[in-house]
Amino acid sequence: MPHISFSELKLWNECPWKHKLVYLEGIKAFKGNEHTAFGTALHTVCENMVLTQGPDAVVTVDPKVMFQEEFLRNLQELPEDYELRKDLIVDMRMQGCMLTGHILPSLKEYFGNYELVSVEEKLYEDIEGHDNYSFKGYIDLVLKTPDGKYHIIDWKTCSWGWDTRRKSERMTTYQLTLYKHFFCIKHNIDPADATTHFALLKRTAKKNNIEIFKVTSGNKKTENALKLLNKSLYNLTNKNYIKNRMACQGKFGPCEFLKSQHCN
Repeated sequence: MPHISFSELKLWNECPWKHKLVYLEGIKAFKGNEHTAFGTALHTVCENMVLTQGPDAVVTVDPKVMFQEEFLRNLQELPEDYELRKDLIVDMRMQGCMLTGHILPSLKEYFGNYELVSVEEKLYEDIEGHDNYSFKGYIDLVLKTPDGKYHIIDWKTCSWGWDTRRKSERMTTYQLTLYKHFFCIKHNIDPADATTHFALLKRTAKKNNIEIFKVTSGNKKTENALKLLNKSLYNLTNKNYIKNRMACQGKFGPCEFLKSQHCN
């Protein structure tokens, strides 16, 4: 079935034309870098470490060794013509090993006693009003505390952390809002019994290297997130691929398609 993910929704919100190039025509200018390799490796370690807890624990290797192996493997998968920044890689190898020692203690400190519900849980749920589309996503971690609350958590790697504006930015937080909405539908859970959190894995922070914080995902915010989702699907169904020229110069630099044969 046709589906839409949050990353796809986010790109459509940035620029419908860019969404068309990437998701419909399969043109991807950005193919990863040291930061994506680092983030993917740490996500793998986080998943593995959480699974080592409890009566059904799986056998695992040392998390530092796992990080090193995963990070180097991800670097090797980058395009051959990509020029690696060796100094950055040396720093990241040390920083990643340091972070592995904080993963489980940070969860314990923040949530106290908890039960593991799922890791990398797949969402593939029908979207109301759009019979031909499903919402697809993967929730990094779901925990349940003794008070009966479910906690939906998404790991994010970064340098020193997020400021207040980034923590409350609309599109950033809509990811968790939509994950919560479709998780509750999947399991027939009252949304009031579910909360959402980001867990920042901070490479260069001097302290609090893992910061977990709650993100509000109430009824009004869920309604707004679903409105955006419905708007995107309406335009995708009707093939409205409008260029958002305000996004040509993004906050992280110019769009990779700017002044190219794909968007002149």
